[in-house]
Amino acid sequence: MTQHQAGSIGGPLRDPALWMALPAALFMLAVFVYPFLDGLWLSFHPVDKGGAFSNYIAFYEKPALWSTIWTTMKLALPATLINVGIAVPLAYRLRNRTPYQKVATTILTIPLTLGTVLIAEGMLTYFGPRGWFSQAVQALGLYDGPIHLTHNYWGVLISLVISGFPFAFLLTLSYITGIDPVLSRAAATLGAPPFAQFRYIVLPLLMAGLAMTFCLSFVQAFSVFPSAVLLGAPAGPTRVISIAAYEAAFEAYDYSMASAIAMIMGAVQLGVVAFVLAARGVLYRGPVSGGKG
Repeated sequence: MTQHQAGSIGGPLRDPALWMALPAALFMLAVFVYPFLDGLWLSFHPVDKGGAFSNYIAFYEKPALWSTIWTTMKLALPATLINVGIAVPLAYRLRNRTPYQKVATTILTIPLTLGTVLIAEGMLTYFGPRGWFSQAVQALGLYDGPIHLTHNYWGVLISLVISGFPFAFLLTLSYITGIDPVLSRAAATLGAPPFAQFRYIVLPLLMAGLAMTFCLSFVQAFSVFPSAVLLGAPAGPTRVISIAAYEAAFEAYDYSMASAIAMIMGAVQLGVVAFVLAARGVLYRGPVSGGKG
């Protein structure tokens, strides 16, 4: 082997970027890839020694299991649409750096620091049948009797909106602030009103980031577990798919079935994400960024 050939082989190995990326690659393998492959392998090895697909067949043969997909979807999709729908106008309003931007952003992201359990505890205190909200509505004569916003579908949905909105808002704000404001000012000089500036300039450039925000918010909402247990009815209308996986793993001690449910859960999330990304490409074809500078 010539000296030139030896140097060409050893060149990539001496690249500092390769060795700097190696810890991150090992971390990804240890934390994400290996658990996924282990769970996938386990899902094809049922406890009852049936066929490789017996867990998946059993899932779809039991209405109590496959119905959890629709139950979770009825919670995750509305919560995601509400969070993204509210985040876009607020982020657009706060896109410019003003003395009030940091204060408003901090206030809007406070629920992100509380966590799901503290949010659930606060909702049980203030939105329960005897909470201040129910008492205020009754005192104003708007409704006769206690208002039940906990231990049902609405309690879980409100919790997902409260806990998921800061995440969607921060992502949307980061994308909107990355769009060059000169584009909107140029449109304004040509007579375009504010709504037209948003509709024809900001929104198309925001579409790629908005799709990613929707996907990430949906995945976060679809994996709901604490809210469904603390604020919902886990044996009834809010028995989501994560509860089914938990029951299979820690009540029936059937880790193979629990892994199969987790794989189905991931497949549903992947399907929705793929649909949203494909729809983004159909709805808008053009530049996906208009960054500053």
